[in-house]
Amino acid sequence: MTEREREIAVIVITSAWHSAYPTAAHEKRGKEVGLPGPMVEAMIAGLPAAFSDSREQVVYELAMTLAGGRLVSQGLYDRAVKALGHESITDMIVLMGYYTAVSLTMNFYAVPAGSPGLAR
Repeated sequence: MTEREREIAVIVITSAWHSAYPTAAHEKRGKEVGLPGPMVEAMIAGLPAAFSDSREQVVYELAMTLAGGRLVSQGLYDRAVKALGHESITDMIVLMGYYTAVSLTMNFYAVPAGSPGLAR
């Protein structure tokens, strides 16, 4: 997966969990890696987004489907396998799982956006 594709998946899952710290951090990172600001903002708000790159569009649609607890349709499955391949799809699902754990942890500790790290 490209850096932009990874950021799409991370932004979708952290914002789905309403987790302020990782969502804010990846809003910034998504823009740094070249995702258009309006697309990043739409993903965070849960609004529709359309990407000109077909791989990025499939990543977005698959991430939104999985983050929303929806079933993956056969059509989306077929497009994802064709565009990404099984290895990248698995990488994306694992990445979303990891950021689900991050989001839940940040939510438990009520970590606000922009918080400094803990002193060691």
